[in-house]
Amino acid sequence: MAKLQIRKVGDEVLRKRCRPVEEITPRILTLLDDMVETMRDADGVGLAAPQVGVLRRIVVIEVEEGEVLELINPRIVATSGKQEGMEGCLSLPGRRGVVKRPKHVTVQALNRHGEQVEISGSDLLARAFCHELDHLEGTLYVDRAERMEEI
Repeated sequence: MAKLQIRKVGDEVLRKRCRPVEEITPRILTLLDDMVETMRDADGVGLAAPQVGVLRRIVVIEVEEGEVLELINPRIVATSGKQEGMEGCLSLPGRRGVVKRPKHVTVQALNRHGEQVEISGSDLLARAFCHELDHLEGTLYVDRAERMEEI
């Protein structure tokens, strides 16, 4: 595994829409492993492929330690409720902002074995789903933030 460089705000790759993964190859599996290592090294709870310069629809999330979600071609299929809270991003260090998100989110995706999975989450996991999937569309949380602050 290798630690990857996290792209920072201003890098045009963060504003591009990602392409679907057509086939889960050894290269995709290595990318998943490297993304998990990079996310953990940076003390993040999620990381999307464009944040490491790869324009593919892949995200990794670890809200609960040791419970990594590896999502290939994820899409939100249901939302409910509302929550408002602070968000930060590994691509925007030193800043955070207040963002409104759904309280409950259900996502469908492929796992690393190519199996269709459906995962539902609330609170922080719902927020992470929305935040990371936004990255796949070239959207950053600052685009949705009601207010920003330096930390």
